Amino acid sequence: MLSVDPRPAEGVAVGVDIGGTKLAGGLIGADGSVLARDRVDTPAHDADAIVEAVLGVVERLTGACEPGTGDSAPRGVGVPVGVGAAGMIDLGGTVRYAPNLDWSGCQLGALLTRRLGVTVTVDNDGNAAAWGEYRCGAGRDTRASLVMLTVGTGVGGGLIHNGTLLRGAQGFGAEFGHMVIAEGGRRCPCGNTGCLEALASGTAIGITARERRESGGVPTDSPLHHASEPTGKSVTIAAHAGDEAARAVLAECGAWLGVGIASLVNALDPEMVVVGGGAMDAGELLLAPAREAAVQRLMGRSRRQAPPIVRAGLADDGGLVGAALLALEAGAGHPRPATRDPV
Repeated sequence: MLSVDPRPAEGVAVGVDIGGTKLAGGLIGADGSVLARDRVDTPAHDADAIVEAVLGVVERLTGACEPGTGDSAPRGVGVPVGVGAAGMIDLGGTVRYAPNLDWSGCQLGALLTRRLGVTVTVDNDGNAAAWGEYRCGAGRDTRASLVMLTVGTGVGGGLIHNGTLLRGAQGFGAEFGHMVIAEGGRRCPCGNTGCLEALASGTAIGITARERRESGGVPTDSPLHHASEPTGKSVTIAAHAGDEAARAVLAECGAWLGVGIASLVNALDPEMVVVGGGAMDAGELLLAPAREAAVQRLMGRSRRQAPPIVRAGLADDGGLVGAALLALEAGAGHPRPATRDPV
């Protein structure tokens, strides 16, 4: 469903955020304002359908019309386009691997550039969300560094250091969801066991609820006892309604999230940790146990100041805002803006 805010903006771009379950787009101003929105379900098991879904979102947001015939005819959308996509995205915009989407090897940047008639900037969705939060969200006042975790279908991440988005040698950096925090633990969609994603994602919340129910850990008067297949969303709804079994599930997954955060803080010493994604609908029911578990595991915790661990300021918009801003900055000839002064 397309919705439009009629406010004008100087310099706009389309940002698209491709997640495991939803594909969201926005027409974004240079100040991070969302001027129009569109959203569809992600056709997760069909690479061609994902590309077509992105094209449809971009066209609806820009009012573009196809000037020629055939799939290869460029649309000429007239504004920069940025895409944040789940998975390992190399520096050329190719999806090398995606645990929750069936499109490994998709040359997403090249395909969209050819079809839309503009250079499309493609990055990992966690990177895009981190950039959005750094520029316009919870991290807009940070000066040194920021770690971002996106907790949704999976767990993504992004890392800003001295004003630079760090992508790694091949573009695969900041895959924080695939840090192994419990060797031999639950199997992750990536194929490893004990990854942060396997224990603390929105998907993991549903799995944890099912496992607790199967082991007799969910009372018969709990909504989770009667759910055919608990999900992160249903657990969160029950927890907000006061169900103790659901709250215990969120506390367990939140604690695992904190274990991962502690490792990141010990390794990177960021100024701030920002947590976003759909699972953050749980709010403090997930974030409070994460903070507690993280602080308990910090090296020299009695001799240091722990960084704030905060909820994303842009909520679900971080990925599409960040993707659009990266596209605007790339179009202006400076994909990595000048750094802020370090603390």
